[in-house]
Amino acid sequence: MQFLSNTNIDFLKHRKKAFCVSAVMAVVAVISLVLHKGPNFSIDFTGGTLLQGFFENPVPLENLRKVLNESELGGAELQSVPAHNAFIIRYKEGAAKEKDELATDMTNILTKAFPDNPFTLERAEFVGPVIGRHLIKKAVLAIMFSLCGIIVYVAFRFKNWIWGISGVLALAHDVFLAIGFLSVINREISISVIAALLTLAGYSINDTIVIFDRIRENIRSRRKEPLDVLINRSLNETLSRTVITSLTTFMVLLCLLFFGGEVIRDFSIALTFGVALGTYSTLFVATPVVYVWQMSRLKKR
Repeated sequence: MQFLSNTNIDFLKHRKKAFCVSAVMAVVAVISLVLHKGPNFSIDFTGGTLLQGFFENPVPLENLRKVLNESELGGAELQSVPAHNAFIIRYKEGAAKEKDELATDMTNILTKAFPDNPFTLERAEFVGPVIGRHLIKKAVLAIMFSLCGIIVYVAFRFKNWIWGISGVLALAHDVFLAIGFLSVINREISISVIAALLTLAGYSINDTIVIFDRIRENIRSRRKEPLDVLINRSLNETLSRTVITSLTTFMVLLCLLFFGGEVIRDFSIALTFGVALGTYSTLFVATPVVYVWQMSRLKKR
């Protein structure tokens, strides 16, 4: 399927504007993270209080969430256990109320909200973080080694370190700005969001490598053409593929965002923003960085 065929867009012409846009978004992300004292980690990272109880008759999860959000006990992570009409309700460490006070208030609020459907509290306890500091350190090390592996692999394939560095730079650009965006809209960083960020990283580097490969092919077959012409030609030749891939992915993510429910809302938000950002970074960050680097090397000769 061919879409946007025979385009002749000068992407490199707008590289300085794109760099400015990225810089502004990065500054906004940094300011938001500083004001919020870092990412807003969920109970998966911080630990907190766990409350579990059951109703005599089934209660939709959204109804329970609405009741809690309208009360003073909003901001909880909810999980249903349909087989027993039960719910698990988690509050992050540092919540305004202690465990016993939370349990009492929870029981009173749910009893008043569902007077014809008795609620029984089964347990109230403090739970440690699912993802401990040791696991976080291991994950960070794994990511760092993965990024170094990408740089080495792409550098080997393209016979130049700048290709690998540019690809990883675009990847880091997308992931960091996605974290900044979640901070700006005050969404939590949970296990599902981490999964979304890792998915975004794979999507971003794959999209970048496809275009890099087309640039390499054109450099081999059209050696006499200037580098900016070759890069713009490659971007236009792969534009159809880039747009179709991004649109189809974006449509699925919009469905998840609007119809997937609150449980995967943060996951959907992170990926929806990230995919749009990944398409932008491939066209206006990764390849312009390669061009600027190569041109600066030529000027030094």
